[in-house]
Amino acid sequence: MGSTTSVGTHTHGGTGSPPAGAPPAGWPAVVAVTLGIFSIVTTEILPIGLLTEIGAGFTVSDGVAGLTMTMPGFLAAVAAPAVTVATARVDRRLMLCALTGLLAVANFLAAAAPVYGLVLVSRVLVGIVIGGFWSIGAGLAERLVAPAAAGRATAVIFSAVPLGSVLGVPAGTFIGELAGWRTAFVVMGALTLAVLLLLLLFLPPLPARRVTRLSVLRGALRGAGTRRALLLTFLVVLAHFGTYTYVTPFLERVTGAGPARITVFLLVYGAAGIAGNFAGGAVVGRHPRAAFGLAAGSIAAGTLLLPVLGHGSVGAVALLILWGAGYGAVPVCSQTWFARADPDAPEVASVLFTASFQATISTGALVGGFVLDRSSPSTVMVLGGITASLMVVSVCSTRASRARTADGGGRA
Repeated sequence: MGSTTSVGTHTHGGTGSPPAGAPPAGWPAVVAVTLGIFSIVTTEILPIGLLTEIGAGFTVSDGVAGLTMTMPGFLAAVAAPAVTVATARVDRRLMLCALTGLLAVANFLAAAAPVYGLVLVSRVLVGIVIGGFWSIGAGLAERLVAPAAAGRATAVIFSAVPLGSVLGVPAGTFIGELAGWRTAFVVMGALTLAVLLLLLLFLPPLPARRVTRLSVLRGALRGAGTRRALLLTFLVVLAHFGTYTYVTPFLERVTGAGPARITVFLLVYGAAGIAGNFAGGAVVGRHPRAAFGLAAGSIAAGTLLLPVLGHGSVGAVALLILWGAGYGAVPVCSQTWFARADPDAPEVASVLFTASFQATISTGALVGGFVLDRSSPSTVMVLGGITASLMVVSVCSTRASRARTADGGGRA
């Protein structure tokens, strides 16, 4: 597969990378973008720990309150191409700042909503922000630092995903218990305004270098490399979110852990995810198939073995560490595969990465919930492990098809 032979995180194409002597101000800009994604991830998953309170506040069921989680992902999948194409000629700095401001509005709207319908409106806004900000911000590292540091900067930006997962739910739950769920959204709104200030201070002007049109997106989707990246991302994200969304019921019913222990378990899982993110970022540039396959293999092993070895705390924690480290590497690996599929259009790669990732997050949560309602948490884990294993097989088949092409001189 020829599209996977160049280093996606180091390509310059039409993005206009800075010269080799990029100024030190590039790293503050990377940190600002990282904090922007952190605020988005935290806002997206904030309702997980507040669902019961939100439902009770509006006298709706937990299932209806769960719409606050499923809506943003599907909307982000639509918003990623729509927002990027509609604003293709707008300076990317202006877009990131505008989207961050919109995220603050969404948080304050949720906090002040007198009826549940307005909470859902706020989550629509969150979905738009996720799609737009991720599509632009995920591929910006190479425009903010010197080319030699682009891979490291990309890993820093993607570290916002496990950081948000680690801190977002526990922090939101803690604030909600102390002062109510509305206060949690107020705090997130204030944090988002602080991030907006950092973006205004440290992001340089980022004029669009290559206009992203629908025809460009359609052309990218016709490429074999892009279709392979879509397949791999779909399988591994489906496996992860189809299981991780319901890891708490598993730990409660199978491991027998109480709320305090579960919180510790998930913090350990998140710490492993941060380590996996940086490990994946360090390896994926040189060994993309090995990095992505190992990440999926870790998820497969963790979820398949949990029903067998997860009856005690030691086994559960060990497998959560393995699982967390694997998933931590997934976003940076997926983004790299999309970037390598179309190295001359990194923003297109980010759009496709964001749309596929977000749509599959919501799909995984829905599929996992459907299975859980009709079986058990252990069944959910096993099915997720099988799905992740299929992704590993697909990565291996990519290597095999490339080897046959090299030997025979024909097409893969």
